[in-house]
Amino acid sequence: MSSLPAASRPALRHVLTHLVTPLLMCLGMGIAYLSAFHAPAPHQLPVAVVGQGPQTQVLAQTLKDKAGDGLDVTTVADTDAARTRLLDRELVAAYVPSADAPTLLVASANSDTSATVAEKVFTKVATQQGKPLTVQELTPLPAGDPTGQGLFFLMVALSIGSYGSVAVLGAAGAALGMRARALLGLGVALVVSLFGAALAGPVFHLVDHGLPGIWAMSWLYSAGIIAIGTALHTFLGRWTTLTMMALFVMLNFTSSGGIFQPELQNGFYGALHAFWNGAGFLEGVRDHVYFGGRAGFGGHVATLFGWLAAGAVLLLLAARTERGRALAAARPQPVEKAVEKAVDEPAEEEMEEAVGV
Repeated sequence: MSSLPAASRPALRHVLTHLVTPLLMCLGMGIAYLSAFHAPAPHQLPVAVVGQGPQTQVLAQTLKDKAGDGLDVTTVADTDAARTRLLDRELVAAYVPSADAPTLLVASANSDTSATVAEKVFTKVATQQGKPLTVQELTPLPAGDPTGQGLFFLMVALSIGSYGSVAVLGAAGAALGMRARALLGLGVALVVSLFGAALAGPVFHLVDHGLPGIWAMSWLYSAGIIAIGTALHTFLGRWTTLTMMALFVMLNFTSSGGIFQPELQNGFYGALHAFWNGAGFLEGVRDHVYFGGRAGFGGHVATLFGWLAAGAVLLLLAARTERGRALAAARPQPVEKAVEKAVDEPAEEEMEEAVGV
């Protein structure tokens, strides 16, 4: 840097300063994604053994002892009770022992990866008994989304459309008042949600029913992100993009349950899953489409409303801050400075006349 012309050094410092943001994005994405996904392992994965009597209790206890912290094994009295708990999303799988044809009940719409882990566990159990395992699916997935992960990628698209719009509203919309920007944000969220509904339904057929509900939750999800980002731009300026990436990509995608449920992740992402907006959207959509809204659907919708409410509060604070800045900029100068300026101006004029300017 010492070999550069003096005039080039400020420009180089300016470029290096702005390179900090993409480099931090790279580091943050690597840490977030690898820490969340690099080594999935079951942790208190909720499964059940169906039946009553000593043999059922012994099998359940044996599984629990062998799996240690990996499985949370309980027993249920009959298959009807097992189905109810699976459709309430309290269980990942329920094993029905049989001397002829043992069966594993699963609801893959809850989480295909968790169901796969449970299937591997109980396939070994059935093999030890010398019988093939039959898997019975309680929540068949549509042909357009056979793994159930298409909804996760829909959330990714909604997120990018939402936080990408924040940069435009914050920069190009800086001349507009906060109320105008907030209303524009609601309009952008509407467009993003309509895109999402179209992609989920007629374009890729990720779902075959419940599309109005998906649209409504998409709008809530997008509006919350845009409101928070628009407000944060007032306080963070050019650091808003990095902050939005951290909030709605690094922490959001990894804790949403789209790839692995909390039972296959470490405790940090499991804790975020309980209240983060991506998890609220994805689990709410799953409840709505596959489980008839019976498994905590209201709580997930409340999560989305909570994030939108947080965005509204931040917008009010940002509007107040911008008004304060505008008043400070328009405030008259102190008397002392005005006097100094009045004294100095004639002197400057005399000097200009002396040099013939």
